[in-house]
Amino acid sequence: MRIIDISMEIHADMVVYPGDPSPRFEQLSTLAEGEMNVSLLTMGSHTGTHVDAQLHISDQGRSVADLPLDSLYGPCEVLDLTGVGRVIHAKHLQGQDIDYGSIVLLKTRNSLEQYESFREDYTYLSEDAAQYLVDKGLRTLGIDYLSVEAQEGSGRVHELLVQRMTVFESLYLKDVQPGRYIFCGLPLKLRTDGAPVRAILIEA
Repeated sequence: MRIIDISMEIHADMVVYPGDPSPRFEQLSTLAEGEMNVSLLTMGSHTGTHVDAQLHISDQGRSVADLPLDSLYGPCEVLDLTGVGRVIHAKHLQGQDIDYGSIVLLKTRNSLEQYESFREDYTYLSEDAAQYLVDKGLRTLGIDYLSVEAQEGSGRVHELLVQRMTVFESLYLKDVQPGRYIFCGLPLKLRTDGAPVRAILIEA
């Protein structure tokens, strides 16, 4: 069994979505002072590898604490979409190995470009691609950048997906080969609109 970490490391200089706060770490006490090492962590709810909850797009939506546990763990398929340009359309997903009620992670050219600084030209899902995945009855979707939707998007892609499945963003899939794995992405049990996640793939 091999375990692959597909999470971004959270640090003060990491890339964040424009408008989101950068993480801050403050030392509250230290061993040198005769106490324990204790830190104060300050970060946005969508920092690094994270999960979106319905509360992200609706004041009446479910929080992270309400996400179904079976959407956070289970068999998954990593799809290779690195050959697609900036926009993923439904035609790029047709013929892919997507089972009803499954967990699917999309490896795009974002994984090749990486996360040194924010890129406006990141690969994202179009509305027709989002509707296609909804129609396929996905349980969970993951993508390898800070948002599943274009920066200039209307919010419709988020609305389509987050209302109907669990969505993970900013997965680190650079060294992951397409294929079948066991996925595990566990956020803290918070009643918030999103939460950072430690996500892994298990290769049996």
